[in-house]
Amino acid sequence: MNRHIIAVAALAVAAGLATGLPAGAQEAKTYPEPAGFDAAAKTSWSKVKPDEWKTRIETDETQRLCNLYRNNPPPDVARKIMEMNRATVVYPADGQVIGDWKKGQALANNGRGGQFSDEPNTVNGGNCYACHQLDPKEVSFGTLGPSLTGYGKARDFSPDAAKEAYAKIYNAQAAFACTNMPRFGATRFLSEQQMKDAVALLFSRDSPVNK
Repeated sequence: MNRHIIAVAALAVAAGLATGLPAGAQEAKTYPEPAGFDAAAKTSWSKVKPDEWKTRIETDETQRLCNLYRNNPPPDVARKIMEMNRATVVYPADGQVIGDWKKGQALANNGRGGQFSDEPNTVNGGNCYACHQLDPKEVSFGTLGPSLTGYGKARDFSPDAAKEAYAKIYNAQAAFACTNMPRFGATRFLSEQQMKDAVALLFSRDSPVNK
């Protein structure tokens, strides 16, 4: 073996012994540094006007805690996050959480909205298929979230389950702390009617989701 390679390897081992770590290992940081994260976020939008897109670069308490624990909070913090977000859920005044499943299907297939290239009056979509399987005949879907095929049928089309689904769509953090699912209602990304239509896609007996 080349003497140079042996010497380099010996130095690496010695360095590992000196630090109490295996050669090549790095000391892991338990949490990210909030100050560094905030600085990186703000410099990413350095050319915007004062207060423009402010809500995009300033984290709320939920996001702060999820960042702090890298989306894996301890049980007590997870409970705090869910309690905070349950308090934000606003149910429809008419008491109805189920809309039109056909419009819900269109919503699930629509990934537009919230992008810099979209026109100002672009209607936001839910882009549900990016993360979930819904219609079992649809072959293009993401797997970041669980399959929702047969969702309403599996819950006997229960009104209480439909109301629970509305709450999850409105603010998923109310049910799953540090989930990747957007807070569609809490951030006003989707309208009340759009969320009703999404619930209809899951709970209508005629919906392809339940066929």
